[in-house]
Amino acid sequence: MALWRAYQRALTAHPWKVQVLTAGSLMGLGDVISQQLVERRGLQAHQAGRTLTMASLGCGFVDFPDALITNYYLWPAVQLANFYLVPLHYRLAVVQCVAVIWNSYLSWKAHRL
Repeated sequence: MALWRAYQRALTAHPWKVQVLTAGSLMGLGDVISQQLVERRGLQAHQAGRTLTMASLGCGFVDFPDALITNYYLWPAVQLANFYLVPLHYRLAVVQCVAVIWNSYLSWKAHRL
């Protein structure tokens, strides 16, 4: 909880910087999840450069029509539930958690062999 409160204080004090760092961190985490849980590379075969690339981009566009279609299935439903069911102060956390899953999918989609 202390970490969450520190994050909230930082977000209040420096919203743009914290959001950029959060997006980059979530993209990097998504790539780690993709490589380790989806692709099952293991630590020996983990491509650190790929993870750093995804993290440094902070956002990315995967040029696959099915990724775009998947986007349209996922995000409207998430946001609908988020706005109607989740208290305001938890909405960012909900979107960030779903973003980790989404970023894992995008990383897998962009880098599958």
